[in-house]
Amino acid sequence: MSTRALFCAVMVAVLSGCVALGVSKYDDMFGPEQPQARIEQYHQGGARYLQSVKPVLESRCVVCHGCYDAPCQLKLSSPEGIDRGLSKELVYDGTRLLAQTPTRLLFDAETTTQWRERGFTPVLNERNQSEYSNLAGSVLYNSLLLKMSHRFPQQGLLGEEFDFSLDRTQSCPTMDEFSTLAKKQPHAGMPYGLPALSQDEFKTLEAWLQSGSKMSQIAEPSLAAQKEVKKWEQFLNQGSNKHRLAARYIFEHWYLAHIYFPESDGSSFFQLVRSSTPPGQPIALVSAVRPFDDPKVERVYYRLMQVRSTILSKTHMPLALNDAKLSRLHRQFYAADYQVDTLPGYEPELAANPFKVFKDIPVKSRYQFMLDEAELIVKGFIKGPVCRGQIALNVINDHFWVAFVDPDKNSNEAVNQLLLKHDEDLVLPAAEQSNALPLSSWAKYASKQQDYLRAKTDLAEEMFADGERLNMDLIWRGEGENPNAALTIFRHFDSATVVKGFIGQPPKTAWVLDYALFERIHYLLVAGFDVYGNIGHQLITRLYMDFLRLEGEQNFLNLLPLTHRQEIKRFWYRKSHLSLSEFINRKSLIGAPTGIKYVTNEPKQELYNKLHEVLKPILNTEYDHQAVAQPLQALNSLHVRAINLLPQVSFIITKQGDGTHEAFSLLHHNAHYNISSLLNEEGQRAYTEDTATIVPGFIGDYPEAIWYLANEAAQQDFVTSLNNVTTEKDYQALRAQYGIRRTHPEFWRYSDLLHDIAKQTRGVEYGLFDYNRLENR
Repeated sequence: MSTRALFCAVMVAVLSGCVALGVSKYDDMFGPEQPQARIEQYHQGGARYLQSVKPVLESRCVVCHGCYDAPCQLKLSSPEGIDRGLSKELVYDGTRLLAQTPTRLLFDAETTTQWRERGFTPVLNERNQSEYSNLAGSVLYNSLLLKMSHRFPQQGLLGEEFDFSLDRTQSCPTMDEFSTLAKKQPHAGMPYGLPALSQDEFKTLEAWLQSGSKMSQIAEPSLAAQKEVKKWEQFLNQGSNKHRLAARYIFEHWYLAHIYFPESDGSSFFQLVRSSTPPGQPIALVSAVRPFDDPKVERVYYRLMQVRSTILSKTHMPLALNDAKLSRLHRQFYAADYQVDTLPGYEPELAANPFKVFKDIPVKSRYQFMLDEAELIVKGFIKGPVCRGQIALNVINDHFWVAFVDPDKNSNEAVNQLLLKHDEDLVLPAAEQSNALPLSSWAKYASKQQDYLRAKTDLAEEMFADGERLNMDLIWRGEGENPNAALTIFRHFDSATVVKGFIGQPPKTAWVLDYALFERIHYLLVAGFDVYGNIGHQLITRLYMDFLRLEGEQNFLNLLPLTHRQEIKRFWYRKSHLSLSEFINRKSLIGAPTGIKYVTNEPKQELYNKLHEVLKPILNTEYDHQAVAQPLQALNSLHVRAINLLPQVSFIITKQGDGTHEAFSLLHHNAHYNISSLLNEEGQRAYTEDTATIVPGFIGDYPEAIWYLANEAAQQDFVTSLNNVTTEKDYQALRAQYGIRRTHPEFWRYSDLLHDIAKQTRGVEYGLFDYNRLENR
């Protein structure tokens, strides 16, 4: 018998023993469950976890088990998440009638015992600690063992017993349930639907689990970083009403960011949190669901808490803070000429409306602050909890550009008065907290949106009546140095990405955001959204975003000639039944003529060209699709029959003549006749209009296909073959030749290569990719 066969035989035998144990009374054998003290200091033994165990968990497990959408809520990205274990409750559930109690690590329970009271079950042995029981009583160990003990296909497709859908049924077994799972689903070992760990990796985890699964936190921030933390906490917690209101505004926009200090070592990330304790004392987290919910303490303090969990690409939003940024904030908020006589409260109907809460802060200060980090603010609704799922994202097109109204044009007295007069009309669904009745709420918000748009359109008609001021001067140019002035948003069906620059071919649509619109998007999709909310809350959020998308599109259309505005909009909304949101927005196209001179009968393309021209000094070219060399450059004009068969996000790795590697992203953009329908997206698909874009580097956090091209000849053949793909059979044949499928015997080697390239090229943006959307084709 070969070594490999002998190893498998031993594993099967061991598993059989574990299955037998599974039907036993574990309490009788190993005593009752009781959470263990597992955190050790580095010098006490924690070094083993950090140096040997953590790298295996990250590269093989966290790529599926890292965040809100991790199966069974199992987050293996931190000691707290590992110790917390599993839950059968779904975070993403679009059918629940009542809001669910949140289950956020660190915020919603402080100890493992409290998580057990919340229904979470362990993946580590919590009974009597012995080498035998630590393995026999561990769900994590038995899940790994189940995979090692059963043959996994090498190449080819996985059978129907594997379910990779986002809404698949999850088992989330306890140890008492594990033997039944192993018998019914012998394919369910971990990593699920991917090759098993190597023998060395398995032994590393086995030895760790056997010895009691001791863990250690990552190193404390450097002294230089701690000094920066102290300085910024002092800055954000000054005592005057003016300082406190400004700090509240900053927090409500930055609370999802991963803050770092490039002028220290830049290696530690921090999260801005609310605490009941002031700087200098240990952080006592305020656990409210939303950043503007009542903290229920006499005074809230804004603190910087070290991010100790593994950095994941899908949630990573880095924000650099330095002395220049501190001076900028001082000028925007503290040196500005305004007074705050009384601090606003936290009543839901008030706190959910930033136009009322922050009315004392000048609009220009607020808007400039958002523009300075526009990509970060937009990332909030791209990478925040709302982003998961097709229903949440079918409110936007697959590829569009975003520009902004210049703050000097958007913060004059007339605009200020408009916002003050209509602050009630700008109220957002979060005012109803996390339980909403969709029909009555929809009618109320629709009426308010109609009143605001009518007033906004009347003001625009008055301001631009002469047809001279409605021109390119309205566009913010990033003060000549800020690349946040131009953004591109990609939707990948059930996830999305935002990057700086106007990336890809000219898109179907574009947005121009003004302050009120930008602020409402943030408070609708980020600050005000509760992923644990009921179906009404989630539905109203989706429907309200219809208003905001249409408003952004119509700001863009207003720059076009009068003769083309309605024509272009009708093309964007072909075959649509007139929705209420469209009816309300239909008259917000102003009647004033544009002051931009057009010379062709393709004014939309001319406007795109003009945007490129005025924003050229700040345009990010990192993802320039035209910079991709041949033969891959040809994928930008791929035949539509082939495009239709592509997944949304494909990563391509090419090996160069000198042995180095480069990475590219091939993006499939789904075309639609319109995006007015909430539930019938398939019926609105315009398949013959789909497009594809290939760019250098990585766009997307969830690769669905990975391709490896070993030389230039392989690149040429891949491009030629892909362009000739017309059927699913053709696509699968190409995958067999160049694809790194789930079943590839060296999948993990290519996964490591993919992450190595990303680490080298993405710098501070680097985070682990998520494999939950890898296709099985």
